[in-house]
Amino acid sequence: MSLLTSRTSRPRASAHQPTRGHRVFHGVNGVILTLVVLVTLYPFVNIIARSFSGERQIRAGEVTLWPEGFNLTTYRIVFHDSMFWRNYANTVLYTVVSTVIAMVLTTCYAYVLSKRNLKGRGVLVGVAVFTMFFTGGLIPNYVLVTSLGLKNSVWAIALPNAISVFNLLVMKAFFESLPTELEEAAEIDGLSTYGILLRVVLPLSKAVIATMVLFYSVSFWNSWFSAYLYMDRSDLMPVTVYLRNMLSGATTGGNAGAATEELSQVGANIQAVTIVLTSLPILCVYPFVQRYFVSGVMLGAVKG
Repeated sequence: MSLLTSRTSRPRASAHQPTRGHRVFHGVNGVILTLVVLVTLYPFVNIIARSFSGERQIRAGEVTLWPEGFNLTTYRIVFHDSMFWRNYANTVLYTVVSTVIAMVLTTCYAYVLSKRNLKGRGVLVGVAVFTMFFTGGLIPNYVLVTSLGLKNSVWAIALPNAISVFNLLVMKAFFESLPTELEEAAEIDGLSTYGILLRVVLPLSKAVIATMVLFYSVSFWNSWFSAYLYMDRSDLMPVTVYLRNMLSGATTGGNAGAATEELSQVGANIQAVTIVLTSLPILCVYPFVQRYFVSGVMLGAVKG
């Protein structure tokens, strides 16, 4: 009895108590990830510092992580220009409209391609993949957009780039991974194809939808060549073209030797200001989308 009592009263080692090797692994892993974060953040912090620094300090290479010779000349010139705000509003409009159209078309196309029993499925996949490697070329695209009367409109930006084949294949693979039992149950309950898509598939696809929205919005936000090609009026340009023109003007003026002190300051840090102004909205939106990237949306969706 005493032996049994001594055995039962002996404290047991916790099954979840980390071993020494486990702690060493987590410590090394934390150090490595911290270094990766620092290396990743350094260029962007340096860009922000340069955008607020003076011309002499920038050209002398004195700017690292903190602004030197604090200067707001370039920001002041950009923010006081009414055309900047007009072009910024254009960028928001083009991004929202283009992303909505791209998501609707990509989602519908991917859902169709995810049906393995669809007749002609291979042909539809082949058409999409073919356009991934072969395009009509710049001049045919320009002639097509012009002949359709899409120039100087948001459709010239949204429609030619409406479907990204890479995003399409990612969504197709995600839809194929969904349990077919869910759709079969919904069909038995009387839902149509569109009802299944809207009420069953899309609610379970928040992660991939959020990812595709981010991919498309970043792509359209940073796009400038389509607008530069299809827009003839400066008041229709996106902010990326505005900042590109400003950068080009500042560089040309500086190289010609006719730049004023103010223009020299603009030429010194316009690249940094451009990067900050174009990246800031995406950085503000990203935290709200990032939480959907790694989420167990299918956890417990199928029981039994």
